Amino acid sequence: MRSSSPAPTKNRRPPQAAQHPGYFWLAAAISVMATIATYLFYVRTTTGQYIDESALNEAARAQAWIGTPIASFLDALPVTSVVIAAVVVLFVTLARRRWLSAGIAVAAMIAANLCTQLIKSSLPDRPDRGVLTLGLNSLPSGHSTLAASSAAAVFLVVSPRWRPVVAFFGGSYAVFAGIATLINQWHRPADVITAFLVVACWTALAGLAVMRAGSSWNVWDGYGEHWAASRLWPFLSVLVGMLAAALAVVVLRGITPPGGSRVSTTDYFWTGVALIVATGYLLTVAGTLLFGMEAPRRRHSRRPKT
Repeated sequence: MRSSSPAPTKNRRPPQAAQHPGYFWLAAAISVMATIATYLFYVRTTTGQYIDESALNEAARAQAWIGTPIASFLDALPVTSVVIAAVVVLFVTLARRRWLSAGIAVAAMIAANLCTQLIKSSLPDRPDRGVLTLGLNSLPSGHSTLAASSAAAVFLVVSPRWRPVVAFFGGSYAVFAGIATLINQWHRPADVITAFLVVACWTALAGLAVMRAGSSWNVWDGYGEHWAASRLWPFLSVLVGMLAAALAVVVLRGITPPGGSRVSTTDYFWTGVALIVATGYLLTVAGTLLFGMEAPRRRHSRRPKT
């Protein structure tokens, strides 16, 4: 009688993350095209300049309303984001030994900030379109880039099961920091929006590298495996982003044209805030869905039947 022995198992290679690398390149290309479109509309056209500059001017009312202490707190947000990101990335790196992925995430964060400064210094001054504004180019926002890239660095190094919740709260932090730059009259809404798009581009490129470098840990059981991987987080991002976009459209349509009987006092400011919120949260959910789709499902071993 032959003794039964388990069938030999074939050596299985670890799942290759980033199954569709073209999606990451496409996301980066869309971010670049959206950056160019934002610049052409808000800087090169009269309508764009007027909306952007009016939002900046009306932000003075919001600053006076919230008071100096809160405004000072908002001043510290970008630097605070770097400290928080550094602590989290260092913890994940030491605890999980994701050295290469952490290096890629930090490199992407540095590249995004260098790119922002390069764009800001290389673009020409704002053309005269009849709108009373400073001629110096302020696009993209360095402070917003710093906050958004810090959140993106954390997003890149955490496991797939944690990315949905990290994306939501990291995106919320970046949006809050971007609004802070508008309230403090450091930057126009378009400056913040462009900063988010620059970070999105580098996050997509770094994401492809992280997926390949960390193919052993970039696996998960899909949405719902953990509270942090709940579909609630991307749903909230979509909901807030779409509501903000709808608000921006409604407010803009209701604004009386220049020279009308009604003068806007905060309409353009709230439009700018809504555009920042919409851009930030919709980019957040786009990143969540892209990384969630490209992270392979974990292969569970099956016990032999007895």
